[in-house]
Amino acid sequence: MQGDTIIIEQHHRAAAAEIVPMILPRIENSKGKYTLTVAGQSGSGKSETASAIADELAKKNIKTAIFQQDDYFIYPPRTNDRARREDISWVGPQEVNLSLLDRHLKAFLSGRDKTVKPLVIYEEDAIRSESMDLQDAQVAIAEGTYTTLLNNADLRIYIDRDYEETRAHREKRKRDAAELDPFIDDVLVIEHHIISSHKPRANIIINADYSVAAARL
Repeated sequence: MQGDTIIIEQHHRAAAAEIVPMILPRIENSKGKYTLTVAGQSGSGKSETASAIADELAKKNIKTAIFQQDDYFIYPPRTNDRARREDISWVGPQEVNLSLLDRHLKAFLSGRDKTVKPLVIYEEDAIRSESMDLQDAQVAIAEGTYTTLLNNADLRIYIDRDYEETRAHREKRKRDAAELDPFIDDVLVIEHHIISSHKPRANIIINADYSVAAARL
């Protein structure tokens, strides 16, 4: 998403440094491309962790393409916020075109050199499109709240932090003052109940203190 703020901190890099040796044999033994997801609540550090993993893989000469779930929302950010305030039941996976993101991961796995994907322009509250170069990438990371649900993922990473634990990070990256009002806390409670049910699908868990545990490897 254009206009997003990504602040990679030491705990993100430390988690990535633990995760990459765990997944590297799977990547190297794969016959072609490899996909993984990084999921968690808003402000849990999904974008930062995905970028840190990409940096660690780059040290192994493995190029990565990152798909941001934020680009796949049905509505752009402020419009989506209004839709939520009009009907809070809108909060959930239905806000996101997950099927399109899944198709783009499938295209990556099939060896597609590029794909045309949505691009959210935060400041304009608009969704445009961009051509994403996939030619030299061996790994694709899809990061976002509900990405654990994606079918075309070889491995799933889940950040196990709730909305109270992520508040400091949300304040630091603050996209908009509305993001920190009481209504958003209600949204995050709903999100937490939804995505906590996705945790059993994960192969790797990043705990609240950013320690790393293998769940299903």
